[in-house]
Amino acid sequence: MLLSGGLDSAVCLAAARAEGRECFALSFDYGQRHRVELDAARLLATSAGVTHKVIRLDLRAVGGSALTADVDVPKDREGLDSIPVTYVPARNLTFLSLALGYAEVLDARELWIGVNAVDYSGYPDCRAEFVRAFEHVANLGTRLGVEHMAKGDGPWFQVRTPLVTLSKVEIVRLGTSLGVDFTLTHSCYDPQIVNGSALACGHCDSCLIRARGFADAGVPDPTRYVAGVKRST
Repeated sequence: MLLSGGLDSAVCLAAARAEGRECFALSFDYGQRHRVELDAARLLATSAGVTHKVIRLDLRAVGGSALTADVDVPKDREGLDSIPVTYVPARNLTFLSLALGYAEVLDARELWIGVNAVDYSGYPDCRAEFVRAFEHVANLGTRLGVEHMAKGDGPWFQVRTPLVTLSKVEIVRLGTSLGVDFTLTHSCYDPQIVNGSALACGHCDSCLIRARGFADAGVPDPTRYVAGVKRST
């Protein structure tokens, strides 16, 4: 279970637990500017009572993103239909590959990831096409995958994406129905630390999509924003 600490991954975790899955949550400390999301991931894992592991790798060495390099995070973008500078090159490919290795060690069969291809920032690695292609590679490039295929048992690994075709409104409503505590989540790309607390900027793509999701779902937005940002009710 990939657990970033954001809204989508929190709902994905709740969906897996609702299906009775034993979850092993995996987060990544990759040099992201919004590293406070890891605190949210820990809180979510603790609240859910699941095993949580954090893997450290430095994607700042790759760069090419406003989340891992000294590049300004875009604010108040209109038309969230192009690939923005907050895209981290090959991030989900990297994370899923490491999750696949962890799953093989655990003898687990399913990898869960909260990608969404409806209300998202235009990232190519959030689409169903990418996930299905990775699933194919996972079964070709692992011991468990090739052993099961050789025995005629079919593919071993499956990548579960329960949110991929849902709008943000539907994700918020699903999370609400599953009892997700959204106060534990963090989604902002450019948070400010005020008196030891991480406050959302309210203007980055992630904040705008999240706020619109709560507003359109008719669910109070529990996000703590910096002063002056209007909260949806």
